[in-house]
Amino acid sequence: MARDNTATTRNTCKHPGCTEPAAPATGPGRPPEYCEGRGHTKVTAWRERRRLAGTTASPADIGNPVTMARVTGAELLRLLRAEADRVSGIADRLREAVETVTDPTAAEAEVEAVRAAAEQRAAVAEARAAAAEQRAAEADQWRAEADAAAEEMTAQLDAGQARADQAEADRAAAEADRDAAVEAARRDAASRIAAAEAERDAAIAQAQAAAAKRVSAAEAGRDQALARAAEAEQGARLAQQEAARAQAAAEAARAETGRVRADAEKMLTAFRAEAARDRDELRSDLRARAERAERQADTYRDELAQLRVDTSHDTDTPAASSRPRRTRQAAQP
Repeated sequence: MARDNTATTRNTCKHPGCTEPAAPATGPGRPPEYCEGRGHTKVTAWRERRRLAGTTASPADIGNPVTMARVTGAELLRLLRAEADRVSGIADRLREAVETVTDPTAAEAEVEAVRAAAEQRAAVAEARAAAAEQRAAEADQWRAEADAAAEEMTAQLDAGQARADQAEADRAAAEADRDAAVEAARRDAASRIAAAEAERDAAIAQAQAAAAKRVSAAEAGRDQALARAAEAEQGARLAQQEAARAQAAAEAARAETGRVRADAEKMLTAFRAEAARDRDELRSDLRARAERAERQADTYRDELAQLRVDTSHDTDTPAASSRPRRTRQAAQP
């Protein structure tokens, strides 16, 4: 029974992670705290606890743990004193900062500086706003001038188109006059040719009749008949020459009509090309001016709006800053 009581009162091994019972007591005194057969001792238990705690043990710590602990404690105490001195310096600077923050004179000086800066910024903003308004007015004036130039160019284009229409009408009238002249020359030449042919035929018939009578009458009348025939032949030649001149006049009139038509076509084509080129250049120039004026106006409006916002913000900031400081000064004893 005594042996069973001894077995039940045995402690568990104090080595970290060991669940075996401690070694049995072999005599009076303090009972063993570690088990047998595993090398569990106070030194190995201390090392194991250091290992489980994540602390790397040096050979000096293993051989002289108390001495090394004293050295470490002294170094930590020195570091603590240095940290205390640093914290004391920080506390002094914090005290000075708090005194500056709670100083009414410093607050008034800062409020005055902020107010002066705000007034200066407000003056600058007002000047910028005036300049922006002036630039906006100039942009509106430029836009009005561009609109007037566009209207003037439109009127010029309309006048050019009217001149082109008039040139087209003149060309049509010239062609009509040419056709009428050609037709009149053709009719005149035809009538002259017909008259010359009729006169020739009549002269020939008359000469032949006279010659026949004179041949039958006498040999002497033959010369007179031949002379008349020669005169009739000469008349026929003159009629043919007149017909040739009429034909040449008709050809010349036709050539002149072609030249006039070609000149009119060239002039109309050149005028149309020039009018189209001027119209395109004017449209491009006016479009570029309008777009540039629109962009400048938008930029001036944006700058004016931003300046107004900045002016309003700068004017509100001093008042908002002074109210909390006055409340803090009233709270001071």
